Amino acid sequence: MKRVLIVVVAALEERLRAKIREAARTHGFEAAFYESDAQAMDHMADAEILLSASGELHRHARALRWQCTPSAGVNQFAGGVGEAMLSNSSGAYGVTIAEHIVMVTLEMLRRQQDYADVVARRAWTRDLPIRAIRGSRVALLGTGDIGREAAMRLRAFSPASLVGFNRSGKNPQGLFDRVETRVEAVLPETDIVILSLPGTPETRHLLDETRLSLLPDGALIVNVGRGNAIEERALERQLRAGRLFAALDVFEQEPLPPQHTLWTCPNLLITPHCSGNLTLPYTRERVVDLFLEDFENYCAGRPLLRRVDLRRGY
Repeated sequence: MKRVLIVVVAALEERLRAKIREAARTHGFEAAFYESDAQAMDHMADAEILLSASGELHRHARALRWQCTPSAGVNQFAGGVGEAMLSNSSGAYGVTIAEHIVMVTLEMLRRQQDYADVVARRAWTRDLPIRAIRGSRVALLGTGDIGREAAMRLRAFSPASLVGFNRSGKNPQGLFDRVETRVEAVLPETDIVILSLPGTPETRHLLDETRLSLLPDGALIVNVGRGNAIEERALERQLRAGRLFAALDVFEQEPLPPQHTLWTCPNLLITPHCSGNLTLPYTRERVVDLFLEDFENYCAGRPLLRRVDLRRGY
C-alpha cells in the first residue's frame, strides 16, 4: 500500500511545496496538495499523514496515523482525530503576533483611531493627549512563544515593568521581571495587559467582571489568544463607561456578527482575527519547517515534538 501525505494549506507557495515533496519522497511518501477541503475529500482514503487545519477531513481518512494542523490553536479538534496523533504548529506565530501586539498597542496609546478621524474630516488637530509604552506596567498573560516574542519587543520600549503570568511560575529565558501564577496578583498594577492564552477550561473567562475591576482606570487590554478568555459583556460595559481600553483580535463568537454591539463600542480597536494567520511569508516558512522537523521524527519512530494533549487543550 502506498504511503500518502496530503497537504491542504492553500497559502503555500511552490517553493514550500517542493520542500515537502522532496522530504516525502526521501521517506517513501507520495505528497499531494489540495486547495480546499472539498478538493481533498475524495482523496483522503489512503492518507497516512495530513497537514491541514480541518477538523473534518480525518473522518474520511481510514489509514490516517498523524494530522498536523498549521495553526497553533486546536479548538476545532475537541473531539480528536480518531486513532491518529494530532500535532500543532506552535512556535510558528510568535513573530507575526508579537508585531501585531506592538502595532495595536501603539495605535491605542497614541490615539491613531482618533487621528484617523481627524484626517478623514481634513482637520488639523494635533494635540490629543497620548500615552507611551515607556514607563508603563506591562503584564503578559501567557509566556509561550507569543508571550516571549512580545516580551522581547516590548522590552525595547523601556516599560516600567514586564510581568509574566503562567501556571508553572517559570521565567522563560529570564525575559520577565517576575512571573506570577495568580492573575489577581498581576492585574492591580498593570497598565497594559496582553493575553496570548490557549483555549482551555481554566482560561475561559479568566478576565471576568470581578478581575476586570482589578485593573487600574485607563488600562489597555490586548487579546490575541482566545476570545473566551475575556467575559465580553463585562468588558464592553467597562469600555462604554470609559474606564478601560481594548484591542481585540479574537472574540467569543467568530466571525463577529455584523449586528454585534462591539462594532460601535468606544475605546475599542477591532481586528478580524488576523494577527496570526498565514499571510506573513516567515510564518508559512516556519509552519513548513516545524512540520518537516516532526515528519523526520515520525519517520524515525521518535515522539512528535508538538504533539497535542487534547485533555489540556494544547
